Amino acid sequence: MASKLELVRKRTSMRERLIVALDVDNLEQATGLVRVLSGEVGMFKIGKQLFTHAGPQAVRLIQDLGGEIFLDLKFHDIPNTVAKAAIEATRLGVKMFNVHASGSLEMMRLTAKEVQRVCRQEKRRRPIMLAVTVLTSLNQDDLKRVGVTQKVAAQVVRLALLTKEAGMDGVVASPHEVADIREACGRRFVIVTPGIRPADGNRNDQQRVMTPADAVRAGVDYIVVGRPIIEAKDPVAAARAIVADMEQAGK
Repeated sequence: MASKLELVRKRTSMRERLIVALDVDNLEQATGLVRVLSGEVGMFKIGKQLFTHAGPQAVRLIQDLGGEIFLDLKFHDIPNTVAKAAIEATRLGVKMFNVHASGSLEMMRLTAKEVQRVCRQEKRRRPIMLAVTVLTSLNQDDLKRVGVTQKVAAQVVRLALLTKEAGMDGVVASPHEVADIREACGRRFVIVTPGIRPADGNRNDQQRVMTPADAVRAGVDYIVVGRPIIEAKDPVAAARAIVADMEQAGK
């Protein structure tokens, strides 16, 4: 029998599973993109660049325009500090936020516990809580240089299992590790994948990339696309092409 989450996945359109990364310099650029793309995609990702420039104002502005937010700040600090930051993200009303899984089991466990407490006490929507495993810009040599001797896939699974144990909802990981994560963590675990590039797209600084169609076939829940959409001459056409690619793979 299909789980509740699997049934939700089946009812969720490919458009809703596309997240656009607003990696832009200012609110004017972000606003322009949200206005034209709000009916074409499911969510907008606010990362360190835009949040450092505009702070919570960026979140509220996009929400006022009808957009849902993935707050991609990758919190990584002592448990109490990260838990308090996560509470404020929750109070901002974001749909999704993330931390670094390498911050420790205790950091993630306290974060999940405190977010659930605040949602219960303040009657707030519970955001999807994710942990970043291994950045898609990193390869095996990069891991070795920072003292990680395991293969990339093994390290990703190790951190995904830690995330699940902590009570978080899922992970941010390369689509290349999806099968291993699913085997280790099950179908109810949410997987969000950056490093998505159209077949004819530029890799830029990403190492472990995959096309939108291949990511869907691999079993990801959400894909994050930035430059191929926001730097396109026609962002709407670019977004629609990616959704069409996803839909083709989902048939």
